[in-house]
Amino acid sequence: MSQRKHRFFGITARTLMILSAGLLVLAYLSIFVNPAVFWVMTIFGLLYLPLLLLNMTLLVWALIRHSKSFWIPLLAVLPSILIFGRHFQMAPEEMLPSADDVKIVSYNVGRFAASGRAASRDSVFAFLRRQDADIICLQEVFFDHSSSLENEFAGKFGDYHLEYYVYTQPSGVYGNVILSRMPARNKGKVIFEHSANMALYGDYLIGDRLFRVYNCHFQSYNISLSGIGKALRRGFGDAVRDTERKMSSSLSLRPKQVDAVIQNIEKSALPCIVTGDFNDTPMSYTYWRLSKGRCDSFMEAGRGFGATYSMLRPLLRIDYILYPELLEAVSHKVFSEIDASDHYPIATSLRPARN
Repeated sequence: MSQRKHRFFGITARTLMILSAGLLVLAYLSIFVNPAVFWVMTIFGLLYLPLLLLNMTLLVWALIRHSKSFWIPLLAVLPSILIFGRHFQMAPEEMLPSADDVKIVSYNVGRFAASGRAASRDSVFAFLRRQDADIICLQEVFFDHSSSLENEFAGKFGDYHLEYYVYTQPSGVYGNVILSRMPARNKGKVIFEHSANMALYGDYLIGDRLFRVYNCHFQSYNISLSGIGKALRRGFGDAVRDTERKMSSSLSLRPKQVDAVIQNIEKSALPCIVTGDFNDTPMSYTYWRLSKGRCDSFMEAGRGFGATYSMLRPLLRIDYILYPELLEAVSHKVFSEIDASDHYPIATSLRPARN
C-alpha cells in the first residue's frame, strides 16, 4: 500500500472511530435529557447496544492493527463497565426460597391480540395460574365490557383480589389490572392527560410492613411497521415526517406521565415498588428518574439478556420491577418462551432485606 493510500486509510479509520465514539457518548448522555425538551436524544439511547458493539469492534480492530488511535474506542466503551449490567447479567448467587418471599409478576398482555383474543387470553391466564404469584400487574388488558372483565377474572382468579381501571372505547374496555393474594389496604390511580395510559396502585403488606405497588403503563412510541409501510406508500418524505411527528408527540408525553407518578410517590408515606411497561430502555430519562433510590430486580437477580419486547430482541428491555432497599430480590426471570403478547412477562420474588 502506498504511503498516500495508507494515510487516507488511517484518516478514514480515525474519523470513523471518533464518530462512533461520539454517538456512544450521546447514548450515555441521553438518560439525563428530558425528551420533552429534546426528543432526538432518545434515539441514541435506543441505539446504545449497537453503538457499543460497533465501538468494541473498532477497538479490537485497532489493537490488531497496532493503531495508535485505539484509545478513542477504548475511552468510549469504558463507561459501559457501569452500564452494561442494565442489559445483561451473569448468573447471580442462588438464594433459597423463604416463607417471607412475595412473588410479583408484571405482564403487558397486548390487548390479548397476539393470536386471537380468546386463544391469547387462555394462554395468558394459564401462564399466570402456573406462576402462583402473590401480586400480578397486567397492562393493556382488553375486554368487550367491564362486566366481562370482572366475570372472567372472578372465574379464573377467584382466590385473588381484583383491582382495575379501564377506559371505555368503541371496541371495548382497556386498561390495567392488579390481582393480589392479600387485600389492598388502600388503592388508587394516576390518570395521564391526553392519553389512554395510566398507573394503578395498591398498598400491600410485605413481611410486617406496608408497601405501595404501582402498576404503570407509560406512553408508547405510537409507531408500527404497518403504519410506516402505509406512510411509505405515500412517499419516503411522508413516512419520515409521520414517524417523527408520532415519536416527538409520544416522547413529550412520557416525561409528564413519569412526573405524575413520582409526585404521587412523594405524597405517599409508604416505600414504593414500581412495576410495569415503561416503554423505555434502561438508557432513558424514564428509567433514570424512576430507578433513583430503588433497586432493579433484573440487575440484582437476573441472568442473561433482560430484553422484554419480542421485536429486535435483545435490544429492548422496557418492562421493570423496581423496589426500595428495604427489600431484596431473590430471583428475576424473563419468560421469553411465552408468545401470548408482543411483551414477555417478568417475575420477581422479593423479601425483607437482611440487616
